Amino acid sequence: MGFFIKFIIVSLLIFYIIRIILRLVFPVVLRNMFSKVQQQAGNQARQQDTKPEGSISIDYVPPTAKTGKTDKLGDFVDYEEVK
Repeated sequence: MGFFIKFIIVSLLIFYIIRIILRLVFPVVLRNMFSKVQQQAGNQARQQDTKPEGSISIDYVPPTAKTGKTDKLGDFVDYEEVK
């Protein structure tokens, strides 16, 4: 019975210590991550600004749809609702 009480007390102490450490460390880690993301976004914005004004660049060209004759598609049947 004494072992069980010691186990519960030690478990609670470890839980509270981890909780306190996370409260101190987690905001610092998040702040560092957000600052890195913000710096990367700023670097990308600066790289995009190097293009001369009025120049046009196309990154994506959508594929063209194939046009075919509708006669080869088959027979079309009118739909009639039957009650």
